[in-house]
Amino acid sequence: MFEGLNDRLEGVVKTIKGLHKLTEENISTATRDVRMALLEADVNVAVVKEFIAGVKEELIGEKTSAGIDPGQHFIKVVHDKLVEILGGQSAEIEFSQKGPTIILMTGLQGSGKTTTTAKLARWISKKGYTPMVVSVDVYRPAAMDQLKILAGELDIALYDADPGMAPVDTLKKAIKAMDHEKANVLLVDTAGRLHIDTAMMDELKLIKKAVKPTETLFVADSMTGQDAVTVAGSFNETIGMTGVVLTKLDGDTRGGAALSIKKVTGAPIKFVGVGEKLDQLEAFHPDRAASRILGMGDVMTLIEKAQDNIDQKQARVQANKMLSANFDLNDFLEQLQMIKKMGPLDQLMKMIPGASAMMKSKEVAPDPDELVRVEAIINSMTLKERARPGLVNTSRKRRIARGSGTQITDVNNLLRQFQKTRKMMKGIGKMSGKNKKGMANPLAEFGLGGMQ
Repeated sequence: MFEGLNDRLEGVVKTIKGLHKLTEENISTATRDVRMALLEADVNVAVVKEFIAGVKEELIGEKTSAGIDPGQHFIKVVHDKLVEILGGQSAEIEFSQKGPTIILMTGLQGSGKTTTTAKLARWISKKGYTPMVVSVDVYRPAAMDQLKILAGELDIALYDADPGMAPVDTLKKAIKAMDHEKANVLLVDTAGRLHIDTAMMDELKLIKKAVKPTETLFVADSMTGQDAVTVAGSFNETIGMTGVVLTKLDGDTRGGAALSIKKVTGAPIKFVGVGEKLDQLEAFHPDRAASRILGMGDVMTLIEKAQDNIDQKQARVQANKMLSANFDLNDFLEQLQMIKKMGPLDQLMKMIPGASAMMKSKEVAPDPDELVRVEAIINSMTLKERARPGLVNTSRKRRIARGSGTQITDVNNLLRQFQKTRKMMKGIGKMSGKNKKGMANPLAEFGLGGMQ
């Protein structure tokens, strides 16, 4: 996500950090590099022009002579302007205060609209609402079946539409069926086309007029860059929309659509798809996206992922064990599985401030296969060996290596790293125990206070 833009801007940031004073000359040089980076990222030309003008206006003049570190001031201004073009404030779903909330999902065929409908239903259910989904796409073969399968996987209510019925009639029946399912949010997967056409727009107009949706979201494939922005603009002019969902953002190294769509269409980005799995939909936060672009990480999203994917009670038990002598390879395996639930390791690392730059070094970059190897090695051990790693002698190591498809050196490395980690955590646990005698416990802030 944004890797290409991040790489280019990282060079600009390094150069500007070394300056002792901002002048019109070095500001012009730096902003020229930023402009090239944005254009190469496929950002709309008019948006780039407005962005650069805003940065220059903010930097040149009295505001640069306040004794602030020039490099940090430049980075702050660029960050603030990025937040602005990305939408400023986070735009949340507007849930109806009276009656059901109806969310109309629109977009071209192939943008991931049906899958996004299911993902958003899951997200909404996590917020404490009870969603129901319905498809009125009678044109794409198996569109209704696809939504039915996804709803079943998520255990979310579905109105089973009749393909031969007009979309408006289907929706009227679906709204009535919400009472039976005790649903308060209806997500409508509308028909897409390979391109915008009159029939498509007329059908959407009829649907909007009949059901008066609370939200009309346009689902756009971020990989198509400025094409997505152009199509979104046409939709907004003809139909009107309250927000955008950008799919496949995890595969979009440029980010041109994300950086252009709010300024061009006026509609905010509300959600982004960051993977194919049904839990890989995130609420969009302009400030966090700007921080990622500049290589500053995204700690808040990392925390939210941990809260969503890790059982807090289980994590507390594991923390207790780590700070004692009872931590073994079974516990280590549980922790690895917790981390895997949060997403790919390389994506998680990029959310840590400074880690993005470190990962460009081959020595520091995480090996995506490492967790798989470690898990295979531990699974090839007996329960007794996991509980007492000291039992693993040379002959056992050979058996474990054969069973996991690895080398004895891999088994040795895992056991060595595990012993070092356990020793270190045991030491921290002892320090934590001493803190109970009157010193402030540094672990209390993380919910680990008072552990032995």
